[in-house]
Amino acid sequence: MVGAMDQARRPSSHAIMQAVVTVTAVGGAVLFVLVNLKPHLLLANTTPAGGDMGAHVWGPAYLRDHLLPHGRITGWTPDWYAGFPALVFYFPLPSLLIAALDVVLPYGIAFKLVAVSGLVTLPVSVYIFGRLTGMRFPGPPILAVATVPFLFDRFHTIWGGNIASALAGEFAFAMALSLAFVYLGVLARGLDTGRHRALAAVLLACTGLCHMIPTLFALAGTLVLLVMRFDRRRLKYVAVIASVAAALAAFWVVPFVVRNPYTTNMGWERTTAYVKWLFPWKLTKNIAPSGWTPIWTSHMEVVTALALAGTIAGVALRRRTATAIAALAAIAALGFRLVPEGPLWNARLLPFWYLCLYLLAGVAVAEVGAALTAMLVADPARPSALARAVTPVVTVVAVLGWVALPLWRFPSWVPGESAHANDNSFIPGWARWNFSGYERKPAYPEYRRLIDTMDKVGRDRGCGRAMWEYDLKKLDSYGTPMSPMLLPYWTKGCIGSMEGLFFESAGTTPYHFLNQSELSQTPSRAMRSLPYRGLDVTSGVQHLQLLGVRYYLAFTSAAVAQADADPDLRLIARSNPWKVYEVAGSAEVVGLRNEPAVVEGIAKSGGRYRTDWLDLAVAFYQNPQSWDVPLAIDGPKSWPRVGVRRTGVETDGTAGSDIRIDRPARRPVAPAKVSAIRTTDDRISFDVDRPGTPVLVKASYFPNWKASGAKGPWRVTPNLMVVIPTQKHVSLHYGWTVVDGVGWLITLGGLAAVVVLVRRGSLDFPQPEPGGVIEPDHGDELTSDLVPV
Repeated sequence: MVGAMDQARRPSSHAIMQAVVTVTAVGGAVLFVLVNLKPHLLLANTTPAGGDMGAHVWGPAYLRDHLLPHGRITGWTPDWYAGFPALVFYFPLPSLLIAALDVVLPYGIAFKLVAVSGLVTLPVSVYIFGRLTGMRFPGPPILAVATVPFLFDRFHTIWGGNIASALAGEFAFAMALSLAFVYLGVLARGLDTGRHRALAAVLLACTGLCHMIPTLFALAGTLVLLVMRFDRRRLKYVAVIASVAAALAAFWVVPFVVRNPYTTNMGWERTTAYVKWLFPWKLTKNIAPSGWTPIWTSHMEVVTALALAGTIAGVALRRRTATAIAALAAIAALGFRLVPEGPLWNARLLPFWYLCLYLLAGVAVAEVGAALTAMLVADPARPSALARAVTPVVTVVAVLGWVALPLWRFPSWVPGESAHANDNSFIPGWARWNFSGYERKPAYPEYRRLIDTMDKVGRDRGCGRAMWEYDLKKLDSYGTPMSPMLLPYWTKGCIGSMEGLFFESAGTTPYHFLNQSELSQTPSRAMRSLPYRGLDVTSGVQHLQLLGVRYYLAFTSAAVAQADADPDLRLIARSNPWKVYEVAGSAEVVGLRNEPAVVEGIAKSGGRYRTDWLDLAVAFYQNPQSWDVPLAIDGPKSWPRVGVRRTGVETDGTAGSDIRIDRPARRPVAPAKVSAIRTTDDRISFDVDRPGTPVLVKASYFPNWKASGAKGPWRVTPNLMVVIPTQKHVSLHYGWTVVDGVGWLITLGGLAAVVVLVRRGSLDFPQPEPGGVIEPDHGDELTSDLVPV
């Protein structure tokens, strides 16, 4: 009797073979990705560089050193853009994970491991998705392998999901994408069993806290899976999951949504080459990425053909996994075509389309393999374990071998090597560049001297903001064109950088880029539709004075010549080839000589507020003759009012070009003398000789600022603050608001809801009518033995 029971529990040869093949396929895909990300450099104690990643280094460190000690996940920082709300408009979970891992690992290593986590885990996540949606073997391991060519694609390098995008700085996107597939798998299993509501809600919330765009993909998948198993109880099941997930993330989502009018729209142009990007083998050099060659995209013709076959087979055979992927592909393609111009750049939806094509190609391979196996074995109903292993093994060897051709150097006799003889992928070199770190760059000694020079300037002459000349080639030699953004990171917050990474998060971003264009020989002009001017240090210095920027760093002969001739610039330090100037008249707090004027005629809330304020502020900013009367969005009734109107004349869309500002009344006041100015991470304090007259605080406005010893603050052009002191000592503090409180209360409710869901257990679902839904596939030993998640 006991022997019979032991024999019943013993895994069958089929189960053992499937387990071995699955571990080999999924593990091989993960190992292949990891090897090409240079694990020896991931574990090197260096500071990651390259693209946006080299500037992302600042974020988790600031969270660790400043926000968390104040009991906050989001908050204020003076380090970039004359101050901006940190992690209010950017996803906090990756930074939290890095800060947590930093407890046991050096910071650089912790950062790099989290940065590659989404890439390394994507094959596993897609395998879990295939398993939990009921896909029969060998489908799930083949899906896992199908993610590898997507990860190594080179024709899109910034949209997200693949290795190139992650190296460019979009690693949070990859993390969210990996989580999204696990969530969809758990949801699919829950729609069968009524279980896993708490787990699904937590996974969806974590996806949203990593990146918003893959969350849209997850929500689309939620809708698809629900439609395929629709009834009222399942609708309630999904509604509970979505509600609890939203509640868990509300501490971040609520301020993000409510405060969105204070962000900056960088003006990314909508991609309109629809056919060429949906079917990228049709790309031409005039729209393809720099350095593109046809070999980068030629394989997509085969992939798309296989995907079409996988879609037809999946729908015809009523495979839930394949049908769901096909529906998601269609949604991604329609989204790319139909999403209008706005905050969501339509090209960011293309990675989901490409990934779904690869997965559907994997479906085709799995179905063809199953059909061939049935045809070639003696008993099609019971093929041998070895026969069922052939398809995934051949797929692993073929796919990984093909992807490896441009990555590694093979002997000439290797099939396909001749076609790739002149095709060396940039991905291994990019990974090496990023993960070797700033410290291993040939130009690091020069970069380090500049940092040390600014650190000494801060100690000797005082801390303050720095504006640095932009030059792509020079700055990239240090590790990334954004390398000077880490001035506050290296100097422990003493020297701020006017340019930072999170462009959209700061209301002061447009004015920085206008300054950059005037103070750099080869500016980036990253924000669209601004009235840029050429190199003009005199005008640029006036703008620096208005924004309270204390130091200017230049190195090109043209910029240095103009800086040397400017009477408001004083050369105070050299760090070859850089010269460091101190800007006269750049105090961060000054008394005003006239009362501000409150504008009338523009939106003061709602959807138009951001655009109206940008046009108003840019028109003001580009006209120094108007600066003696700052324009306020609101203020005391005693302040003069000034009319603002649209001209109605068609323009080229440049900010401020179609707006007219009436001449405001000048109401002179005796300017207060300001002293004892002190700034910390979330406070600004100063003394005045007399209360009652307005004072300009040259820090970015945000509704969380609260004043003690003064009325206000009020937002004034371009994005600064004015207060009216009521005492001789004034303190401004970035505090909590009702918006923050509501978000956290909802999150606490979400945590309570998770506990309730865990305690209540599963729901009982009615069985669907035969033929009414697309059923999951069953039939392999592993599917029936899945351990509930």
